[in-house]
Amino acid sequence: MHRGTNLPAVGGYNQALILDVIRRSGEGASRVELAEKTGLSAQTLSNVSRRLLDEGLIRESGKMVTGPGKPRTILRLEPEARFAVGVHLDPTVITYVVLDLEGHVVAHSRTRTPVGTKPEETIRRLTVSVNAIIETSGIDATRILGIGIAAPGPLDAEGGQVFNPPLMTEWHNVPLGASLAASTGLPVFVEKDVTAAVAAEQWMGALGDLKNSLFFYYGTGVGAGLVVDGAVVRGASSNSGDIGHLIVDPDGPLCRCGKRGCLGDSVAPVSLVLEAIEAGLVSAPTGELDSVTVDNDFTRLLSLADEGNGHAVVIVERAARRIARGVLAIVSILDVDRVVFGGPFWDRASRAYLGVVPGAVADDPALMMTHPIRFEQSKLGADVAAIGAGCLVLDRVLSPKPTDLLI
Repeated sequence: MHRGTNLPAVGGYNQALILDVIRRSGEGASRVELAEKTGLSAQTLSNVSRRLLDEGLIRESGKMVTGPGKPRTILRLEPEARFAVGVHLDPTVITYVVLDLEGHVVAHSRTRTPVGTKPEETIRRLTVSVNAIIETSGIDATRILGIGIAAPGPLDAEGGQVFNPPLMTEWHNVPLGASLAASTGLPVFVEKDVTAAVAAEQWMGALGDLKNSLFFYYGTGVGAGLVVDGAVVRGASSNSGDIGHLIVDPDGPLCRCGKRGCLGDSVAPVSLVLEAIEAGLVSAPTGELDSVTVDNDFTRLLSLADEGNGHAVVIVERAARRIARGVLAIVSILDVDRVVFGGPFWDRASRAYLGVVPGAVADDPALMMTHPIRFEQSKLGADVAAIGAGCLVLDRVLSPKPTDLLI
């Protein structure tokens, strides 16, 4: 638990600290409880809470009787006082959400990611869509705190620059954050997509305490979000979680890196669709295999496997075993006890994959864990990375940062 400070020059830290404690309290907290949890003096607490009340960020919500003496007034977060926009820039689809201060989705939209388009045009479309979702949500634009973007790496999160994402070949050293900030007039924060996803799970608390966990991201590509000792792991350059080239099947398909059996190219939806085409399970496209075709054919492949089609079952179960090998390698290295699955393509594949992965991990002779591993799926659905991007903005406002104490 963070403790506050009574120095008058650090009101920003104390304000964030009190907001954070109230948010985590669920049903709200009294000033007495806030003083106990923050270590702030009664005078400092009174001054900061009054400021928060005046700004409309919190509200008084009834009285609580805890024994002899004056009833305590409960302070609660005012969810609609401010909002954040979250954007997930996936190579296949772009997802937009607006979150209130409690992280609830109050508006949502989705568009296809343009293919063969210059980044400048994609950013222009992002701007149009962000402005549109704010307008259609009916929210006062002055209440928008900023925009969070979950993007594929590698990237410079601090500088908001996207380098050379493998599945977005037109993007080279693109100043995404600065460009979108200039076109929208809002602060923009950029995060790697898999990190945003696990940050959403951690920040929202939908699955409880993810103290030592792996978030297996299954989208157009694969990735790993990590929580170790309760902290989201970002790495030296905020690019941790690239697991696409873990070799999980030496006899698997040839990867673009020149090796065989890399996790990413072995289990990506497009790879499974190509296997389905070769097996005659779905029709080969007359032109290029585009994202819409992949989306539809991947769903068709899973339906065939669910119906018991032999060829489809082989393709899907082989992919699940490859995922299991990748998961085993990561949990063994980091000694985590929880694996959470999610991402844009996960929900439709969850039943097929979760029917195989836990058992394949448990039965693998390479498993050396001294504790059980829990396997779960995200409760935030396919929009988990977009929600995480929005939470990135909320976290800047609602979570106390020790750096705020540097005066």
